[in-house]
Amino acid sequence: MQKDLQLFIELAEQLLSEEEKHPVAQPIPTSSLYSALDLSLNSEGVVDSELIENLKSIIKSTPKTATKSFFNQLFGGRIGKATLGDLLAVMLNNSMYTYKVAGPQVGIEKQVLKNICNLIDYSQDSDGTFAPGGSMSNMMVLIMARDAKNSAIRTEGISTKMTLYTSAESHYSISKNAALTGIGRKQVRLVNTDERGEMLIDHLETLIKIDLANNYIPFFINATAGTTVLGAFDDIEAISKISKKYSLWLHVDGAYCGGVIFSKKYKHLIEGLKHSDSFSINAHKMLGTPLSCSIIVTQHPEQLHHSFSNEADYLYQTDGDDFNLGKTSMQCGRRNDALKIWTLWKSVGTKGLEKIVNKQFKLAEIARAYIKSNSNYKLYSFDDSISVCFNYKDIDAKALCTSLYEHADLMVGFGSFKGEQFVRMVTINSALEENDILAFFKTLEMHVNDKMLKISTS
Repeated sequence: MQKDLQLFIELAEQLLSEEEKHPVAQPIPTSSLYSALDLSLNSEGVVDSELIENLKSIIKSTPKTATKSFFNQLFGGRIGKATLGDLLAVMLNNSMYTYKVAGPQVGIEKQVLKNICNLIDYSQDSDGTFAPGGSMSNMMVLIMARDAKNSAIRTEGISTKMTLYTSAESHYSISKNAALTGIGRKQVRLVNTDERGEMLIDHLETLIKIDLANNYIPFFINATAGTTVLGAFDDIEAISKISKKYSLWLHVDGAYCGGVIFSKKYKHLIEGLKHSDSFSINAHKMLGTPLSCSIIVTQHPEQLHHSFSNEADYLYQTDGDDFNLGKTSMQCGRRNDALKIWTLWKSVGTKGLEKIVNKQFKLAEIARAYIKSNSNYKLYSFDDSISVCFNYKDIDAKALCTSLYEHADLMVGFGSFKGEQFVRMVTINSALEENDILAFFKTLEMHVNDKMLKISTS
């Protein structure tokens, strides 16, 4: 093991060197992937020296998500203490379903959940769990809401048409999970949004009334704290009044921007969160932990147990349900995702997490200011968002992003809203500074002038 740890350090140093020299990896076309790299698996193994060289070539060609040229997804960067926690979790290799096999790691997870519940003013008996990603978080709360509406579903199955409501700009997993949980995609009602991408409350209530008149059973509203394109925040306070009026479960999907719960300056964006039934946050996004670190909390812990517990004497042999976390989890075997957010939180404190979140908004302000000061750009996004959406010189956004990627200059994605397509730059890497934001635009402009305009005019 000691030898393999030394090999890991060597490979980690290789990765850090590659990130410094080549912050954007030269992409390998899928058509030549298996000829460019030796990814084969054979009957005979290889010696360490050959394996190391093989791994180094793979590292060189793998997208570098921690560099200051990566703006492509809703995650990015690398924070040392969080990475330390994840590496320790791998070495410890505990499964989080029972206290007997996880010991104090169970206490670590419960402490993280408790502190998040306190931050958002949930009731004292609130609880939660960790899920393998934001999509699975949304599935778990959908199941809880379904079972809360009709407790017999768990044994008898769904026999009536149940309907749920979510913004037209919400995450695609809502419709996907409706299909997977037996609700059905056709029972998902997409609520219209305003020009900022925020859910229209009047349309929400209209859809509920129509379904009630047609003898459907409305049961669930999904509000979004940070839509995937514009980074918009639904009006949770207003939506909570609708959910209470019609007795619907209100979930707030904060996978992208739920980290604002740590910021005094930006917490107003999720005003009314304390009135929700459940809330989810991905710490691997705004808080910068390694993938994945997806957290669910709910004010109805009994529903977690009702929807996900199943007796198994061969597993639950010591201690009570409170410390046997498999009783409230979708999974049985489950890796320890809590340790990395705990090591980060422990090392920097709640105030340190607040600084991480506030910095991301500051970086977005710098980017928007640059765009507004340059007539070659058109801005599509708004204040109070870390998604900066724009176009440059009326160049097709998809073509620009693809060209930047293929030439290994920048990694940035594109999105669309109400028929407009644009570049979507995400300032979620808190290791960035103002000069890195300005360098992004200078690189983009040089790329257009040197590699796109010249080609188009030649």
